[in-house]
Amino acid sequence: MSETAAKATGAPAQSGDANRWKALVFIALAQLMVVLDATIVNIALPSAQTDLGISDGNRQWVVTAYALAFGGLLLFGGRIADLWGRKRAFVIGLTGFAAASALGGAATSGAMMFGARALQGVFGAMLAPAALSLLAVMFTDAKERAKAFGIYGAIAGGGGAVGFILGGVLTEYLDWRWTFFVNIPFAVVAALGAYFVIREPEGGRNRNPLDIPGVLLSTLGLVSLVYGFTRAETDGWGDATTVGLFVASAVLLIAFVVTEMRIKAPLLPLRVVLDRNRGGIYLSLGIAVIAMFGTFLFLTYYLQVIKGFSPIKTGFAFLPMIAGMMVGSTQIGARLMTRVPARTLMGPGFLVAAAGMLVMTQMEIGSSYASTILPAMLLLGLGMGTAFMPAMSLATLGVEPRDAGVASAMVNTSQQVGGAIGTALLNTIAASATTAYIKDHIATATSKSQQQLVQMEGAVHGYANAIWVAVGMLVLAAVIVVALVNAGKPDTTTVASGEGAEDEVAVPVVAH
Repeated sequence: MSETAAKATGAPAQSGDANRWKALVFIALAQLMVVLDATIVNIALPSAQTDLGISDGNRQWVVTAYALAFGGLLLFGGRIADLWGRKRAFVIGLTGFAAASALGGAATSGAMMFGARALQGVFGAMLAPAALSLLAVMFTDAKERAKAFGIYGAIAGGGGAVGFILGGVLTEYLDWRWTFFVNIPFAVVAALGAYFVIREPEGGRNRNPLDIPGVLLSTLGLVSLVYGFTRAETDGWGDATTVGLFVASAVLLIAFVVTEMRIKAPLLPLRVVLDRNRGGIYLSLGIAVIAMFGTFLFLTYYLQVIKGFSPIKTGFAFLPMIAGMMVGSTQIGARLMTRVPARTLMGPGFLVAAAGMLVMTQMEIGSSYASTILPAMLLLGLGMGTAFMPAMSLATLGVEPRDAGVASAMVNTSQQVGGAIGTALLNTIAASATTAYIKDHIATATSKSQQQLVQMEGAVHGYANAIWVAVGMLVLAAVIVVALVNAGKPDTTTVASGEGAEDEVAVPVVAH
């Protein structure tokens, strides 16, 4: 019996699709693959660079090609999911991602590797919003939805750190190529499972024609923005190309907003982002991810370069953060989300994460892992897990089913763009602080060992400076949440799916 029929006959409505929990397994598996891929390749990069003869100047393209394609095409991917159907977009995205991973693993040149990474980004941009919007339309009961998003949020948060461990193991004991090949079984199992298990609810399609100007303007605008920050990291903020990219990005994105206001069937209906709850979620998530991604990078370098940890040991050093995320997401976020307003979880969550970062600013060359890094990671994981979980759910809560793909894409877009900005911005701050420190102290170092010590102290000083900025960003994210996100406890109400849909779909809406 459909939700609408149940309502008409007075029978109790179903709480969602009968196969929803089985579907969650395959959706979570796909999400784990995408998140793993973001960090697993970083560990393998030095080995791949040597094998393929990639220059130091070009090695960033292994990361950048993926980020540009993924971040730039997410809105388009979300719209494709709404247009073609989420299940179809999900399965095609998985299949393409597996093929691109096989190409990357078999790469014989730098250009082939860059192309494979760009293709991974293209299919990831189709896969990620389809996965999140499938959860949004399949789980309609508030408590079940909280559990489902708790699991999804824990994987989204913790998967990256698992990538460090897996990347280290595969690179050290097998070969860097396996960091690509490992995606293939993940993708095949998730695609087959999704094909046979997922039954997408009827009536959630957006059958309006595709907004081609919107696709071009948003893609070019986001690519210019991400590439601008990447250029800033290598060539500096004052570089003519860097400035030109930022100006082009601003012009393109303003033109995109103007186009979306005037067009009948926009790529990004402005109602999705102008809702103060969703707008607050997208903004705060993006800022929090800027802080988080940059810190991942500094911690990896600190543990490997300063403390001398191996890639595998570094991966395991991130486990307390994963544990914190799991507890924050499934035990705090999921349990309290249906009882308290979202901002009372997200605001304190970001502040707890900021406290973890604050502990991290105290790290020195001689700091022990147990006294500084361990408590910092636990607090960071606990805070982020608690904040991310309601954020993931609230970002698609109450949205019309025809907009679910685009609303989901905006969550991913804010994270991807935030991640790319965070890595470049915090890296630049750290590098500047390190250079200044070494310049001030190198004169007093008379021996070679003293000079090496000054350089290491300079590196740690740079990390600490950048992490201070990350602390400020997490506090800012908490302020944005408290100021903008005014959602109360979720309440399940039936919402019409709007023009172009054939039926009504029960989705939770926000009670203010």
